[in-house]
Amino acid sequence: MDEYVIEMLHITKEFPGIKANDDVTLQLKKGEIHALLGENGAGKSTLMSVLFGLYQPEKGTIKKNGKVVEIRNPNDANDLHIGMVHQHFKLVEVFSVLDNIILGVEPCKGGILQKAEARKKLVELSERYGLKVDPDAKIEDISVGMQQRVEILKMLYRDNEILIFDEPTAVLTPQEIDELMEIMRSFAKEGKSILFITHKLNEIMAVADRCTVLRKGKYMGTVDIADTTKEELSRMMVGRNVEFSVHKEPAKPGDVILDVEHVTVPSKLHKNDAVKDVSFQVRAGEIVCLAGIEGNGQTELVYALTGLVQQSGGTFRLCGKDISRASVRERSKSGMSHIPEDRHKHGLVLDYTLEENLVLQRYWEPEFQHGGFIRSGPVREYADRLIGQYDIRSGQGPVTVVRSMSGGNQQKAIIAREIDKDPDLLVAVQPTRGLDVGAIEYIHRQIVAERDKGKAVLLVSLELDEVMDLSDRILVMYEGEIVGEFDPKQTNVQELGLYMAGARKEDTDRE
Repeated sequence: MDEYVIEMLHITKEFPGIKANDDVTLQLKKGEIHALLGENGAGKSTLMSVLFGLYQPEKGTIKKNGKVVEIRNPNDANDLHIGMVHQHFKLVEVFSVLDNIILGVEPCKGGILQKAEARKKLVELSERYGLKVDPDAKIEDISVGMQQRVEILKMLYRDNEILIFDEPTAVLTPQEIDELMEIMRSFAKEGKSILFITHKLNEIMAVADRCTVLRKGKYMGTVDIADTTKEELSRMMVGRNVEFSVHKEPAKPGDVILDVEHVTVPSKLHKNDAVKDVSFQVRAGEIVCLAGIEGNGQTELVYALTGLVQQSGGTFRLCGKDISRASVRERSKSGMSHIPEDRHKHGLVLDYTLEENLVLQRYWEPEFQHGGFIRSGPVREYADRLIGQYDIRSGQGPVTVVRSMSGGNQQKAIIAREIDKDPDLLVAVQPTRGLDVGAIEYIHRQIVAERDKGKAVLLVSLELDEVMDLSDRILVMYEGEIVGEFDPKQTNVQELGLYMAGARKEDTDRE
């Protein structure tokens, strides 16, 4: 039998103005976890989309078990037992979990849908792999971590043997990441073969057997994880040494910029409030981090602060001005910038060009419009400056449609736009989600530079390493309340983890 279950040989895939994959070869062994590593826009997702039939390559061949195969669309991929969990999930939000899992492979007898049979298979799979889900829950009502479970169960339901995970941990909490790693190991033990796209070197070192590295669309090599280091992988990926720690001077906090007083925000999902009587301050020249496991009120608090939802009680003051009832634009004009958690929903207009997205928060200013008409020349100059300054990579420069850009470059565009507004308060929610080590290093520097310019930064992050590295103060949220305040120099990841899981709060409640 052939040693490789999948071989992608000399694959070339081009888009207007860019060679996304340039003569790339990837070979996957049966029962191995094979990581695919590269910077944002290096061509990883494109290569996997070729394997899954979403794109057709200009050159190259694909073999399964030594035989050349043609994969014209995802149905062909499914017939070859190839499944894929996409970075941005492909789920129908108004359908139930069960309906999403059987979509396209509905069990029918005599033209009648046999849901009971499908439900039985789904329950068996979820119990066997420890992927507990509620078959009747609507996708729009469940957490991102749960949605990912649905995507994984969708692959298992179709009896897929080759499993592609595209940035699977970008949206997960530390606990969910550990669970996912265990699930991947159990798949490999069963003889399933896993292709795992990621930027996170720690995860590759922890779970992968081998790693293939791409840089700017080109194949840089494949290494055995046992014989390499994080530093070596980052050098292959970025082409230089990368700083893994954040260098910053001690904070010099000044005046109060953001004052949050007794804020309560209702929950959309249940009768309890998502945020319960929360108060804190953020001063000029400091980075305050809201840490917590997803679903403990951080998202709702940020939505209320930035004007996306209305709080039911309490006030927000920005530079002494009450903005509790202000519109999103008024808050923006008052000196607030917002890097949102969901870049597609709240950060970008995906079918606009890059230059249109970069000027979204400022197009009404005299510099960019005259008599109600956009001045295209100044907009283009402004976009070109930000593209150069923040290294935003796109096939056609400022006229690239944002939907066609890689997730990491979409994120860089948002960060460029929000920081360039010169805000008094920068609200940064998961600012490095889905970014490679080079981009993370760069964005951390930008955030620290904002702090050092005397700006107030409110950071919301699930990445505990990022929380410890960037923060000057850490506030832990659990079930809608702030349960602890910490100095990162006086605490550790374990202690934060206990407070995030509610263990310490229960201890103090008992006392």
